[in-house]
Amino acid sequence: MNLIHRLSPLALALLLAACATTAPVEPARLDAPPAPPPTTEPSPAPLTLAAPPPVRAIAAELLEDNLRPGEKIDLDAPDVNADLWARVRKGFQLQDLDDDWVRKAEAWYSARPDYVERMTTRGSRYLFHIMDEVEKRGMPAELALLPFVESAFVTHAVSTAKATGMWQFMPATGRDFDLKQNIFRDDRRDVLASTRAALDYLGRLYKQFGDWHLALAAYNWGQGNVQKAVARNQKLGLPTDYASLKMPDETRYYVPKLQAVKNIVFAPDRYALTLPVVANHPYFLSVKIERDIDVALAAQLAGITLETFQQFNPQMNKPVILAAATPQVLLPYDQASAFAENLARHSGPLASWTAWVVPKTMSPAEAARRAGTSETLLRDINKIPPKMLVKAGSTLLVPRGEHVVADVSERLADTAALNLAPDAPPLRRVTHKAGKADTVATIAARYKVRSAQVAQWNKLGSNGRLKPGQAVVIYTAFTPTKAPVVAKTTRAKVVKVAAKAQPKAKGGKGRTVMAAATP
Repeated sequence: MNLIHRLSPLALALLLAACATTAPVEPARLDAPPAPPPTTEPSPAPLTLAAPPPVRAIAAELLEDNLRPGEKIDLDAPDVNADLWARVRKGFQLQDLDDDWVRKAEAWYSARPDYVERMTTRGSRYLFHIMDEVEKRGMPAELALLPFVESAFVTHAVSTAKATGMWQFMPATGRDFDLKQNIFRDDRRDVLASTRAALDYLGRLYKQFGDWHLALAAYNWGQGNVQKAVARNQKLGLPTDYASLKMPDETRYYVPKLQAVKNIVFAPDRYALTLPVVANHPYFLSVKIERDIDVALAAQLAGITLETFQQFNPQMNKPVILAAATPQVLLPYDQASAFAENLARHSGPLASWTAWVVPKTMSPAEAARRAGTSETLLRDINKIPPKMLVKAGSTLLVPRGEHVVADVSERLADTAALNLAPDAPPLRRVTHKAGKADTVATIAARYKVRSAQVAQWNKLGSNGRLKPGQAVVIYTAFTPTKAPVVAKTTRAKVVKVAAKAQPKAKGGKGRTVMAAATP
Protein backbone atom coordinates (compact mmCIF):
# COMPACT_ATOMS: atom_id res chain seq x y z
CA MET A 1 0.00 0.00 0.00
CA ASN A 2 1.34 3.44 -0.91
CA LEU A 3 2.44 5.46 2.14
CA ILE A 4 0.09 8.31 1.24
CA HIS A 5 -2.91 6.01 1.84
CA ARG A 6 -1.58 4.80 5.20
CA LEU A 7 -1.68 8.16 6.98
CA SER A 8 -4.85 9.95 8.03
CA PRO A 9 -4.64 13.72 7.42
CA LEU A 10 -6.40 14.45 10.70
CA ALA A 11 -4.16 12.08 12.62
CA LEU A 12 -1.00 13.46 11.11
CA ALA A 13 -2.11 17.01 11.79
CA LEU A 14 -2.64 16.06 15.42
CA LEU A 15 0.88 14.70 15.62
CA LEU A 16 2.23 18.06 14.54
CA ALA A 17 -0.21 20.21 16.50
CA ALA A 18 1.21 21.87 19.59
CA CYS A 19 -0.25 20.48 22.81
CA ALA A 20 -0.92 22.62 25.86
CA THR A 21 1.84 21.73 28.29
CA THR A 22 2.84 22.52 31.83
CA ALA A 23 6.49 23.30 32.40
CA PRO A 24 8.02 20.33 34.23
CA VAL A 25 8.81 21.00 37.88
CA GLU A 26 9.75 18.82 40.79
CA PRO A 27 6.87 16.59 41.95
CA ALA A 28 4.85 17.81 44.90
CA ARG A 29 5.88 16.55 48.30
CA LEU A 30 3.91 13.48 49.20
CA ASP A 31 3.98 14.29 52.90
CA ALA A 32 2.45 17.73 52.33
CA PRO A 33 -1.10 18.30 53.61
CA PRO A 34 -3.84 17.37 51.13
CA ALA A 35 -4.65 20.05 48.62
CA PRO A 36 -7.98 21.84 49.14
CA PRO A 37 -10.87 20.77 46.91
CA PRO A 38 -10.49 22.28 43.47
CA THR A 39 -12.52 25.34 42.73
CA THR A 40 -15.02 25.20 39.95
CA GLU A 41 -13.47 26.36 36.72
CA PRO A 42 -15.01 26.89 33.32
CA SER A 43 -14.72 23.95 30.97
CA PRO A 44 -11.82 24.24 28.56
CA ALA A 45 -12.61 25.39 25.07
CA PRO A 46 -13.02 22.54 22.59
CA LEU A 47 -9.94 21.66 20.58
CA THR A 48 -9.92 23.51 17.28
CA LEU A 49 -7.71 22.25 14.51
CA ALA A 50 -6.46 24.34 11.66
CA ALA A 51 -7.07 23.01 8.20
CA PRO A 52 -4.61 20.15 7.74
CA PRO A 53 -1.74 20.84 5.39
CA PRO A 54 -1.32 18.64 2.32
CA VAL A 55 -0.75 14.98 3.15
CA ARG A 56 2.55 14.85 1.29
CA ALA A 57 3.98 17.73 3.30
CA ILE A 58 2.82 16.16 6.57
CA ALA A 59 4.33 12.80 5.66
CA ALA A 60 7.61 14.44 4.72
CA GLU A 61 7.75 16.34 8.02
CA LEU A 62 6.87 13.26 10.08
CA LEU A 63 9.60 11.26 8.41
CA GLU A 64 12.25 13.95 8.40
CA ASP A 65 14.16 12.27 11.26
CA ASN A 66 14.78 9.35 8.90
CA LEU A 67 16.09 11.52 6.06
CA ARG A 68 19.42 13.01 5.18
CA PRO A 69 19.72 16.77 5.72
CA GLY A 70 17.82 18.63 3.02
CA GLU A 71 16.38 15.46 1.46
CA LYS A 72 12.67 15.39 0.57
CA ILE A 73 10.35 12.43 0.27
CA ASP A 74 8.99 11.47 -3.13
CA LEU A 75 6.17 9.08 -2.37
CA ASP A 76 5.85 8.16 -6.04
CA ALA A 77 9.51 7.23 -6.47
CA PRO A 78 9.85 3.72 -7.93
CA ASP A 79 12.19 2.51 -5.18
CA VAL A 80 9.97 3.40 -2.18
CA ASN A 81 8.58 -0.13 -2.03
CA ALA A 82 11.68 -1.83 -3.40
CA ASP A 83 13.35 -4.65 -1.53
CA LEU A 84 15.56 -3.28 1.26
CA TRP A 85 17.80 -6.35 1.08
CA ALA A 86 18.90 -5.25 -2.41
CA ARG A 87 19.94 -1.90 -0.95
CA VAL A 88 21.91 -3.69 1.79
CA ARG A 89 23.70 -5.93 -0.75
CA LYS A 90 24.60 -2.91 -2.85
CA GLY A 91 26.36 -1.33 0.11
CA PHE A 92 28.68 -4.24 0.98
CA GLN A 93 32.30 -3.06 1.17
CA LEU A 94 34.32 -5.32 3.48
CA GLN A 95 36.86 -7.78 2.18
CA ASP A 96 35.41 -11.27 2.44
CA LEU A 97 36.73 -13.87 4.84
CA ASP A 98 36.76 -17.51 3.73
CA ASP A 99 37.95 -19.97 6.33
CA ASP A 100 36.74 -22.80 8.55
CA TRP A 101 35.27 -20.35 11.06
CA VAL A 102 33.02 -18.87 8.35
CA ARG A 103 31.92 -22.33 7.18
CA LYS A 104 31.16 -23.31 10.76
CA ALA A 105 28.89 -20.25 11.15
CA GLU A 106 27.20 -20.87 7.80
CA ALA A 107 26.47 -24.46 8.81
CA TRP A 108 25.08 -23.32 12.16
CA TYR A 109 22.63 -20.86 10.57
CA SER A 110 21.71 -23.24 7.74
CA ALA A 111 20.71 -25.91 10.26
CA ARG A 112 18.31 -23.48 11.99
CA PRO A 113 15.94 -22.04 9.37
CA ASP A 114 13.27 -21.23 12.00
CA TYR A 115 15.78 -19.23 14.03
CA VAL A 116 16.97 -17.35 10.94
CA GLU A 117 13.37 -16.54 10.00
CA ARG A 118 12.61 -15.14 13.48
CA MET A 119 15.86 -13.21 13.56
CA THR A 120 15.45 -11.61 10.13
CA THR A 121 11.78 -10.82 10.75
CA ARG A 122 12.69 -8.96 13.94
CA GLY A 123 15.54 -7.22 12.16
CA SER A 124 13.29 -6.05 9.34
CA ARG A 125 11.61 -3.61 11.76
CA TYR A 126 14.84 -1.69 12.32
CA LEU A 127 16.96 -2.26 9.19
CA PHE A 128 15.74 0.76 7.22
CA HIS A 129 16.67 3.13 10.03
CA ILE A 130 20.05 1.46 10.59
CA MET A 131 20.86 1.46 6.86
CA ASP A 132 20.04 5.15 6.68
CA GLU A 133 22.42 5.86 9.56
CA VAL A 134 25.15 3.68 8.04
CA GLU A 135 24.85 5.40 4.66
CA LYS A 136 24.88 8.88 6.20
CA ARG A 137 28.30 8.06 7.64
CA GLY A 138 29.63 6.35 4.50
CA MET A 139 30.13 3.09 6.39
CA PRO A 140 29.99 -0.46 4.98
CA ALA A 141 26.47 -1.95 4.86
CA GLU A 142 27.81 -5.01 6.69
CA LEU A 143 27.65 -2.97 9.90
CA ALA A 144 23.85 -2.83 9.60
CA LEU A 145 23.88 -6.62 9.98
CA LEU A 146 25.94 -6.60 13.19
CA PRO A 147 22.89 -6.81 15.52
CA PHE A 148 22.16 -10.21 13.95
CA VAL A 149 25.42 -11.39 15.52
CA GLU A 150 25.18 -9.37 18.73
CA SER A 151 21.59 -10.00 19.80
CA ALA A 152 19.59 -11.48 16.90
CA PHE A 153 17.86 -8.05 17.00
CA VAL A 154 16.33 -8.71 20.44
CA THR A 155 16.12 -5.16 21.74
CA HIS A 156 15.95 -6.19 25.40
CA ALA A 157 18.70 -8.84 25.21
CA VAL A 158 21.03 -9.04 28.24
CA SER A 159 24.27 -11.03 28.17
CA THR A 160 25.90 -12.81 31.10
CA ALA A 161 28.40 -9.94 31.21
CA LYS A 162 25.49 -7.43 31.56
CA ALA A 163 25.78 -6.11 28.01
CA THR A 164 22.33 -4.90 26.97
CA GLY A 165 20.26 -4.06 23.89
CA MET A 166 20.41 -4.99 20.22
CA TRP A 167 23.95 -3.54 20.02
CA GLN A 168 25.02 -5.11 23.36
CA PHE A 169 26.53 -2.14 25.16
CA MET A 170 28.30 -2.67 28.48
CA PRO A 171 27.24 -0.14 31.17
CA ALA A 172 30.49 1.87 31.15
CA THR A 173 30.78 1.96 27.36
CA GLY A 174 27.15 3.05 27.13
CA ARG A 175 27.82 5.95 29.46
CA ASP A 176 30.86 6.92 27.37
CA PHE A 177 28.50 7.36 24.43
CA ASP A 178 25.82 9.27 26.34
CA LEU A 179 23.41 6.36 26.79
CA LYS A 180 21.51 7.23 29.99
CA GLN A 181 21.01 4.42 32.49
CA ASN A 182 18.88 5.06 35.56
CA ILE A 183 15.82 3.71 37.31
CA PHE A 184 13.48 5.12 34.64
CA ARG A 185 15.21 4.15 31.43
CA ASP A 186 18.18 2.41 29.87
CA ASP A 187 19.11 3.99 26.57
CA ARG A 188 21.25 0.97 25.69
CA ARG A 189 17.91 -0.56 24.70
CA ASP A 190 16.67 2.55 22.87
CA VAL A 191 16.52 1.77 19.14
CA LEU A 192 17.55 5.22 17.93
CA ALA A 193 20.01 6.14 20.68
CA SER A 194 21.82 2.79 20.74
CA THR A 195 22.16 2.75 16.94
CA ARG A 196 23.67 6.22 17.00
CA ALA A 197 26.07 5.23 19.80
CA ALA A 198 27.08 1.92 18.18
CA LEU A 199 27.97 3.56 14.88
CA ASP A 200 29.82 6.35 16.72
CA TYR A 201 31.81 3.70 18.56
CA LEU A 202 32.56 1.67 15.44
CA GLY A 203 33.63 4.84 13.65
CA ARG A 204 36.03 5.67 16.47
CA LEU A 205 37.48 2.14 16.41
CA TYR A 206 37.98 2.26 12.64
CA LYS A 207 39.77 5.58 13.00
CA GLN A 208 42.05 3.99 15.62
CA PHE A 209 42.90 0.77 13.74
CA GLY A 210 42.35 1.73 10.09
CA ASP A 211 40.79 -1.69 9.42
CA TRP A 212 37.15 -2.68 9.73
CA HIS A 213 37.89 -6.26 10.78
CA LEU A 214 40.09 -5.01 13.63
CA ALA A 215 37.44 -2.40 14.54
CA LEU A 216 34.85 -5.18 14.79
CA ALA A 217 37.21 -7.30 16.88
CA ALA A 218 37.71 -4.34 19.22
CA TYR A 219 33.93 -3.86 19.47
CA ASN A 220 33.70 -7.43 20.76
CA TRP A 221 36.95 -7.83 22.71
CA GLY A 222 37.80 -4.26 23.70
CA GLN A 223 40.07 -1.79 21.98
CA GLY A 224 42.81 -2.18 24.57
CA ASN A 225 43.03 -5.93 24.02
CA VAL A 226 43.19 -5.57 20.25
CA GLN A 227 45.83 -2.85 20.55
CA LYS A 228 47.97 -5.15 22.72
CA ALA A 229 47.56 -8.02 20.25
CA VAL A 230 48.61 -5.75 17.38
CA ALA A 231 51.63 -4.48 19.34
CA ARG A 232 52.65 -8.04 20.20
CA ASN A 233 52.65 -9.07 16.53
CA GLN A 234 54.50 -5.92 15.52
CA LYS A 235 57.21 -6.70 18.06
CA LEU A 236 57.54 -10.24 16.67
CA GLY A 237 57.55 -9.04 13.08
CA LEU A 238 54.25 -10.79 12.34
CA PRO A 239 51.27 -9.55 10.27
CA THR A 240 48.70 -7.53 12.20
CA ASP A 241 45.55 -8.34 10.23
CA TYR A 242 42.52 -9.93 11.93
CA ALA A 243 43.40 -13.50 10.93
CA SER A 244 46.98 -13.18 12.24
CA LEU A 245 46.24 -11.90 15.76
CA LYS A 246 46.10 -14.14 18.81
CA MET A 247 42.66 -13.67 20.39
CA PRO A 248 39.99 -15.61 22.34
CA ASP A 249 37.84 -18.03 20.37
CA GLU A 250 34.77 -15.82 20.92
CA THR A 251 36.45 -12.94 19.08
CA ARG A 252 38.06 -15.26 16.52
CA TYR A 253 34.52 -16.47 15.68
CA TYR A 254 32.94 -12.99 15.81
CA VAL A 255 33.78 -11.55 12.39
CA PRO A 256 33.29 -14.93 10.64
CA LYS A 257 29.74 -15.00 12.04
CA LEU A 258 29.12 -11.57 10.51
CA GLN A 259 30.61 -12.86 7.25
CA ALA A 260 28.22 -15.83 7.35
CA VAL A 261 25.22 -13.50 7.85
CA LYS A 262 26.48 -11.38 4.95
CA ASN A 263 26.75 -14.49 2.75
CA ILE A 264 23.20 -15.54 3.66
CA VAL A 265 21.81 -12.06 2.90
CA PHE A 266 23.70 -12.01 -0.39
CA ALA A 267 22.44 -15.42 -1.57
CA PRO A 268 19.89 -17.02 0.82
CA ASP A 269 18.93 -19.70 -1.73
CA ARG A 270 22.44 -21.10 -1.55
CA TYR A 271 21.76 -22.03 2.09
CA ALA A 272 18.15 -23.16 1.59
CA LEU A 273 16.98 -20.13 3.59
CA THR A 274 14.47 -17.36 2.91
CA LEU A 275 14.43 -13.73 3.97
CA PRO A 276 11.26 -11.77 4.75
CA VAL A 277 10.22 -9.13 2.23
CA VAL A 278 11.30 -5.73 3.57
CA ALA A 279 10.07 -2.59 1.83
CA ASN A 280 12.59 0.19 1.32
CA HIS A 281 10.87 2.77 3.52
CA PRO A 282 10.70 3.40 7.27
CA TYR A 283 8.86 0.77 9.31
CA PHE A 284 8.10 3.15 12.18
CA LEU A 285 7.47 6.81 12.92
CA SER A 286 8.84 8.94 15.73
CA VAL A 287 5.87 10.45 17.56
CA LYS A 288 6.32 13.31 20.00
CA ILE A 289 5.52 12.80 23.70
CA GLU A 290 4.79 16.07 25.47
CA ARG A 291 3.27 14.85 28.76
CA ASP A 292 4.08 11.93 31.04
CA ILE A 293 2.01 8.92 30.00
CA ASP A 294 1.64 5.33 31.20
CA VAL A 295 3.24 2.75 28.92
CA ALA A 296 0.09 0.62 29.02
CA LEU A 297 -2.09 3.58 28.05
CA ALA A 298 0.22 4.52 25.17
CA ALA A 299 -0.01 0.99 23.81
CA GLN A 300 -3.78 1.04 24.22
CA LEU A 301 -4.12 4.36 22.39
CA ALA A 302 -1.95 3.00 19.57
CA GLY A 303 -4.14 -0.10 19.33
CA ILE A 304 -1.24 -2.52 19.81
CA THR A 305 -0.29 -5.00 22.48
CA LEU A 306 2.03 -4.00 25.29
CA GLU A 307 4.59 -6.49 23.96
CA THR A 308 4.56 -4.89 20.50
CA PHE A 309 4.87 -1.40 21.98
CA GLN A 310 7.89 -2.51 24.01
CA GLN A 311 9.55 -3.97 20.91
CA PHE A 312 9.80 -0.44 19.54
CA ASN A 313 10.33 1.29 22.90
CA PRO A 314 12.27 -1.17 25.04
CA GLN A 315 14.25 1.46 26.96
CA MET A 316 11.60 2.11 29.62
CA ASN A 317 12.36 0.54 33.01
CA LYS A 318 9.10 1.63 34.62
CA PRO A 319 5.43 1.56 33.57
CA VAL A 320 5.46 5.29 32.78
CA ILE A 321 7.07 7.32 29.98
CA LEU A 322 8.58 10.58 31.24
CA ALA A 323 8.26 13.27 28.59
CA ALA A 324 11.30 15.15 29.93
CA ALA A 325 13.54 12.14 29.29
CA THR A 326 11.75 10.41 26.41
CA PRO A 327 10.49 13.13 24.06
CA GLN A 328 9.38 10.61 21.43
CA VAL A 329 8.15 7.07 21.04
CA LEU A 330 8.39 4.84 18.00
CA LEU A 331 5.24 3.38 16.47
CA PRO A 332 4.52 1.46 13.27
CA TYR A 333 2.97 3.61 10.55
CA ASP A 334 -0.64 2.50 10.89
CA GLN A 335 -0.54 2.67 14.67
CA ALA A 336 0.98 6.18 14.67
CA SER A 337 -2.18 7.65 13.13
CA ALA A 338 -4.40 5.66 15.51
CA PHE A 339 -2.35 6.90 18.46
CA ALA A 340 -2.76 10.54 17.39
CA GLU A 341 -6.53 10.27 16.98
CA ASN A 342 -7.09 8.37 20.22
CA LEU A 343 -4.82 10.68 22.20
CA ALA A 344 -6.87 13.67 21.01
CA ARG A 345 -10.07 11.97 22.16
CA HIS A 346 -8.67 10.89 25.55
CA SER A 347 -10.07 13.01 28.40
CA GLY A 348 -8.75 11.25 31.51
CA PRO A 349 -5.32 11.44 33.15
CA LEU A 350 -2.37 10.25 31.10
CA ALA A 351 -0.02 9.17 33.87
CA SER A 352 -0.91 7.31 37.06
CA TRP A 353 2.69 7.36 38.36
CA THR A 354 5.13 10.05 39.40
CA ALA A 355 8.54 10.35 41.05
CA TRP A 356 9.16 11.11 44.71
CA VAL A 357 12.52 11.92 46.30
CA VAL A 358 12.74 10.31 49.74
CA PRO A 359 13.59 13.05 52.29
CA LYS A 360 15.25 10.74 54.83
CA THR A 361 16.31 7.13 55.16
CA MET A 362 13.22 5.08 55.87
CA SER A 363 11.70 1.65 55.60
CA PRO A 364 9.61 0.71 52.56
CA ALA A 365 6.62 0.45 54.91
CA GLU A 366 7.00 4.09 56.00
CA ALA A 367 7.62 5.21 52.40
CA ALA A 368 4.47 3.38 51.28
CA ARG A 369 2.46 5.04 54.06
CA ARG A 370 3.64 8.49 53.01
CA ALA A 371 2.95 7.74 49.36
CA GLY A 372 -0.54 6.47 50.13
CA THR A 373 0.02 3.01 48.69
CA SER A 374 0.68 -0.53 49.88
CA GLU A 375 4.14 -1.69 50.86
CA THR A 376 3.78 -4.67 48.50
CA LEU A 377 3.08 -2.42 45.50
CA LEU A 378 5.87 -0.01 46.41
CA ARG A 379 8.40 -2.83 46.76
CA ASP A 380 7.29 -4.47 43.52
CA ILE A 381 7.25 -1.39 41.31
CA ASN A 382 10.62 -0.18 42.63
CA LYS A 383 12.23 -3.64 42.93
CA ILE A 384 13.13 -3.24 46.61
CA PRO A 385 14.34 -6.55 48.08
CA PRO A 386 13.42 -7.68 51.61
CA LYS A 387 15.27 -6.36 54.67
CA MET A 388 16.43 -3.15 52.96
CA LEU A 389 15.96 0.53 53.80
CA VAL A 390 15.52 3.29 51.23
CA LYS A 391 18.29 5.85 51.71
CA ALA A 392 17.68 9.60 51.79
CA GLY A 393 17.79 11.22 48.34
CA SER A 394 16.58 8.09 46.55
CA THR A 395 13.86 8.39 43.94
CA LEU A 396 10.82 6.13 44.12
CA LEU A 397 8.07 5.62 41.59
CA VAL A 398 4.79 6.17 43.43
CA PRO A 399 1.11 6.54 42.51
CA ARG A 400 0.35 10.00 41.17
CA GLY A 401 -2.28 11.61 43.38
CA GLU A 402 -4.99 13.85 42.05
CA HIS A 403 -3.26 16.89 43.56
CA VAL A 404 -0.07 16.22 41.54
CA VAL A 405 -0.44 18.01 38.20
CA ALA A 406 3.18 18.64 37.18
CA ASP A 407 5.19 16.14 35.17
CA VAL A 408 8.54 14.84 36.41
CA SER A 409 11.31 17.36 35.77
CA GLU A 410 14.13 16.77 33.31
CA ARG A 411 16.75 16.93 36.07
CA LEU A 412 15.05 14.23 38.11
CA ALA A 413 14.26 12.10 35.06
CA ASP A 414 17.97 12.11 34.14
CA THR A 415 19.53 11.68 37.59
CA ALA A 416 17.05 9.50 39.49
CA ALA A 417 18.69 6.74 41.52
CA LEU A 418 17.57 4.24 44.13
CA ASN A 419 20.06 3.63 46.96
CA LEU A 420 19.41 0.96 49.56
CA ALA A 421 20.94 0.01 52.90
CA PRO A 422 20.55 -3.15 54.99
CA ASP A 423 17.65 -2.93 57.41
CA ALA A 424 19.72 -4.01 60.43
CA PRO A 425 18.95 -3.27 64.08
CA PRO A 426 20.87 -0.28 65.48
CA LEU A 427 24.33 -0.96 66.88
CA ARG A 428 24.95 -0.59 70.62
CA ARG A 429 28.22 0.39 72.26
CA VAL A 430 29.17 -2.30 74.72
CA THR A 431 32.12 -2.28 77.11
CA HIS A 432 33.37 -5.75 77.98
CA LYS A 433 35.82 -6.52 80.81
CA ALA A 434 38.28 -9.11 79.61
CA GLY A 435 38.64 -12.32 81.58
CA LYS A 436 41.81 -14.31 82.15
CA ALA A 437 41.47 -16.35 78.97
CA ASP A 438 39.96 -13.66 76.76
CA THR A 439 41.50 -12.71 73.41
CA VAL A 440 40.35 -10.44 70.63
CA ALA A 441 39.06 -13.52 68.82
CA THR A 442 37.03 -14.90 71.74
CA ILE A 443 35.37 -11.55 72.39
CA ALA A 444 34.56 -11.13 68.69
CA ALA A 445 32.95 -14.57 68.63
CA ARG A 446 30.96 -13.81 71.80
CA TYR A 447 29.43 -10.65 70.29
CA LYS A 448 29.17 -12.00 66.70
CA VAL A 449 31.48 -9.44 65.11
CA ARG A 450 34.78 -9.83 63.27
CA SER A 451 38.11 -9.94 65.07
CA ALA A 452 39.42 -7.21 62.77
CA GLN A 453 36.58 -4.93 63.89
CA VAL A 454 37.30 -5.47 67.60
CA ALA A 455 40.99 -4.85 66.95
CA GLN A 456 40.25 -1.66 64.99
CA TRP A 457 37.82 -0.28 67.60
CA ASN A 458 40.37 -0.81 70.37
CA LYS A 459 43.61 -0.26 68.42
CA LEU A 460 44.80 -3.78 69.15
CA GLY A 461 46.43 -6.54 67.17
CA SER A 462 44.02 -9.12 65.79
CA ASN A 463 45.83 -11.97 67.60
CA GLY A 464 46.74 -10.15 70.78
CA ARG A 465 45.87 -11.32 74.29
CA LEU A 466 44.16 -9.06 76.75
CA LYS A 467 44.92 -8.26 80.36
CA PRO A 468 42.34 -9.49 82.90
CA GLY A 469 39.90 -6.68 83.59
CA GLN A 470 40.91 -4.72 80.47
CA ALA A 471 37.98 -2.74 79.03
CA VAL A 472 37.17 -3.69 75.44
CA VAL A 473 34.69 -1.63 73.35
CA ILE A 474 32.37 -3.46 70.91
CA TYR A 475 29.69 -2.08 68.58
CA THR A 476 27.07 -4.76 68.03
CA ALA A 477 23.38 -5.44 67.57
CA PHE A 478 23.76 -8.83 69.23
CA THR A 479 22.99 -9.30 72.90
CA PRO A 480 24.94 -12.29 74.20
CA THR A 481 23.16 -14.58 76.59
CA LYS A 482 24.73 -15.24 79.92
CA ALA A 483 26.50 -18.54 80.31
CA PRO A 484 24.32 -21.05 82.25
CA VAL A 485 25.13 -21.31 85.95
CA VAL A 486 26.19 -24.85 86.85
CA ALA A 487 26.38 -25.88 90.51
CA LYS A 488 29.87 -26.94 91.52
CA THR A 489 29.93 -30.69 92.18
CA THR A 490 33.10 -32.48 93.12
CA ARG A 491 34.04 -35.76 91.53
CA ALA A 492 33.97 -37.39 94.97
CA LYS A 493 30.32 -36.42 95.45
CA VAL A 494 29.42 -37.73 92.02
CA VAL A 495 31.13 -41.02 92.72
CA LYS A 496 29.45 -41.33 96.12
CA VAL A 497 26.01 -40.67 94.68
CA ALA A 498 26.60 -43.11 91.84
CA ALA A 499 27.81 -45.77 94.25
CA LYS A 500 24.62 -45.64 96.25
CA ALA A 501 22.57 -46.01 93.07
CA GLN A 502 24.45 -49.06 91.76
CA PRO A 503 24.13 -52.66 93.08
CA LYS A 504 27.31 -54.45 94.03
CA ALA A 505 28.68 -56.54 91.22
CA LYS A 506 28.89 -60.28 91.68
CA GLY A 507 32.34 -61.57 92.46
CA GLY A 508 33.61 -58.15 93.38
CA LYS A 509 33.23 -57.42 97.06
CA GLY A 510 32.70 -53.75 97.62
CA ARG A 511 33.17 -52.89 93.89
CA THR A 512 30.97 -50.27 92.24
CA VAL A 513 30.26 -49.83 88.56
CA MET A 514 30.50 -46.28 87.12
CA ALA A 515 28.69 -46.22 83.80
CA ALA A 516 29.41 -42.62 82.81
CA ALA A 517 31.03 -40.60 85.51
CA THR A 518 31.47 -36.96 84.47
CA PRO A 519 34.87 -35.53 85.39
